[in-house]
Amino acid sequence: IVFLGGPGCGKGTQCEELVRDFGYSHLSTGDLLRAEVASGSELGKQCDTLMKEGKLVPLDVTINLLKQAMGKAKCKRFLIDGFPRAVDQAHEFEAKVGKPDVVLCLDCSLELMEKRLLQRGKASGRADDNIETIKKRFETFLAESKPVIDYYRKSLPKAVKTIPTDKMPDEVYADVKAALKATAEKPV
Repeated sequence: IVFLGGPGCGKGTQCEELVRDFGYSHLSTGDLLRAEVASGSELGKQCDTLMKEGKLVPLDVTINLLKQAMGKAKCKRFLIDGFPRAVDQAHEFEAKVGKPDVVLCLDCSLELMEKRLLQRGKASGRADDNIETIKKRFETFLAESKPVIDYYRKSLPKAVKTIPTDKMPDEVYADVKAALKATAEKPV
């Protein structure tokens, strides 16, 4: 299951609920990249620079991190959080990993996402949750990531479900579960 949507739309929150209730393996490309940065590796340093600029990390890096995490996961039913972020990434992911069974598009206004990210930044201390980086991340999302949703709507129309996330997380979660049921994705 691929979760798409802008930064701060609630992808991570909804994935955590599905993991808790159904045991999926949650793979957040952001978390994988932040772990690489925290490792202090040369690759991590390069990723850190790109992420602070609100840019996308090179495709091969992200896919390799995902494939490594998939190989290590106990449960082989995956929630891919925030990837692919560009149409070329979708093509490469399909070629190297496979097509998603379900694509959940979490829809949220830029204003609400900004508010959520700023709140999260105060609590988490994440370097990319500051107003300058948030604005850059929104620009990247609109230019590169939003077309991925359109791509999947054309190539996998029955698999794509759009869920508004401008309500309480438990209400969104009810919609997520209903969307999965409607696409015949049976929770574990």
